[in-house]
Amino acid sequence: MNDELCLPRVVALPPGRTVSPEGDGDIAVLWLSDDAVPGAGELWARLREEHAGSGLWPLLLEPLRPDDEGEFRPWATGELYPDDVSSPQDHDPAAVLAAWWGQHAQEAWPGLAPGREPVRHPDEVAAGFAGDFAARRPYIRLGLVAADRGADALAAVGWSGPANHDNDTAMHAAVVRDWERRFGARVVAVGFDTLHLSVAAPPISVEEAVLVAAEHFAFCPDLVWQGSPLAAYAESLVGAGHWEFWWD
Repeated sequence: MNDELCLPRVVALPPGRTVSPEGDGDIAVLWLSDDAVPGAGELWARLREEHAGSGLWPLLLEPLRPDDEGEFRPWATGELYPDDVSSPQDHDPAAVLAAWWGQHAQEAWPGLAPGREPVRHPDEVAAGFAGDFAARRPYIRLGLVAADRGADALAAVGWSGPANHDNDTAMHAAVVRDWERRFGARVVAVGFDTLHLSVAAPPISVEEAVLVAAEHFAFCPDLVWQGSPLAAYAESLVGAGHWEFWWD
């Protein structure tokens, strides 16, 4: 992405600007709305529909704190580090998850959870989730990132939310790519250290959910270390239409 970013022509955008990483004003990795956007969820859905033509993946963006609307870190401040990120396609998601599991768990890696066919189209589920998510957060701004898919947008923008877990976001993006394939996941919203996915094909039994929970623990161990025990977390995933991750 550069300063000649070709913004969508079909969908009218609110006022905004391109954002460059700290210390590199020659390249822009993000278009960011200047202010919170009324109806951001509906606008997200229209921009996602246009993604095939625009090449820009929309993101609902949260600041570090809800009252941080002035600085709106990390997005408006350019705390983005694409040069520190490899390519998602360079990583095998199964191997990545197994390695992370080995760092944090005592038991043997149980392997990947089986995927399933979604009942509703993943993009339809994502649009509904985007509307609900934005409606509960009036401070949400809109972002656009040049990327082939939502998972790749995390790496392309240089997001460093999981840096305390692993400092190469492309590894997390590779896993999210695989969740897009297996569970109809879509990247909808991102914060300073949070990630929100819609899920069109969640596990429908506790047995399935236990394997998904293991993947989530490997991906984001704080969910268990500072949240629910793994068994209780697994139960919460049965039929859940969205997944939320946060790193301390």
